[in-house]
This record gives sequence, C-alpha cells and structure tokens, in this order.
Amino acid sequence: MNKILIVDDDQQIRDMLRITLEREGYGVVEAGDGVQALAAYRANSIDLVITDIVMPEKEGIELIMEMKSLDADVKIIAISGGGRINPEDYLKWARRFGVANTFSKPVDRQKLLEVVAQMLAPQVA
Repeated sequence: MNKILIVDDDQQIRDMLRITLEREGYGVVEAGDGVQALAAYRANSIDLVITDIVMPEKEGIELIMEMKSLDADVKIIAISGGGRINPEDYLKWARRFGVANTFSKPVDRQKLLEVVAQMLAPQVA
C-alpha cells in the first residue's frame, strides 16, 4: 500500500484529502505544519507528499526545499489557497523548486486522484 503524507494547517482540508485518498486504498499520514511533516517523513516510508504552501512554523516552500535536500527524488504535490499573494504565484515558486504537480484550493478531488495515481505508477525502464 502506498503511503501519502498530507501537510496542511487546516484540519478540514486534511480530513477531506485523507478520506478521499483512503477510499482509494492509500495509507495516509497527516501533519499540521512543515516541522511535523519533516518528522513524519523521517519516521515513515512515504511514497508521496501533498503539501500546502502557506502554513505556520515552516512554510511549504521551505519544507519542499528541505525534503528535496533529504531525497532529490521525493514526489511532491503542492496545493495553495493563497495568502499574501495569489495562489498561482505560490504554486509557481513550488514548481521552481522541483514540484511537478500543483493544485489551487479548492482541490478538484478527481483530478488529484488521477495525478496521484500517475505519480505512484511503477516506472517502466
């Protein structure tokens, strides 16, 4: 079973994502901020990370950079509802740091599931 780490300071968003992913058979680990996320990433065998960008303690961009320094191949999806700037601007920054897939909030659950399945599909050599 693939394990996905969901990182968001909004409990309702984490709940929605967890339920959506668990219904598809994925294992889920949750974190409320980047500090908790790094601890959870180190303590679990995580196959994919879905992280918000605007969070307390450790912003998503900082988290992405740290995760990429731990594992250059870590698979990350960034999500954002905005903050001080437009969500698309935050997501552009995430892409610059190696995030291949991004979503603005509210997240289209079906599209997210499609992207998750693609990212976790076995790679053919």
